[in-house]
Amino acid sequence: MDYSKIITIEAGKRRGKPCIRAMRIMVSDVLSYLASGMSEKEILGDSRN
Repeated sequence: MDYSKIITIEAGKRRGKPCIRAMRIMVSDVLSYLASGMSEKEILGDSRN
């Protein structure tokens, strides 16, 4: 899988941290949500608010 189609790293966006493409959510946030027990559905629903 080519993760560059899903994850971007831009110096001027979110302090250069890896983010989900076309969103301003950091990969570390998604991993943290999953680790805390949130489901994929909950995360996707939360990110659209």
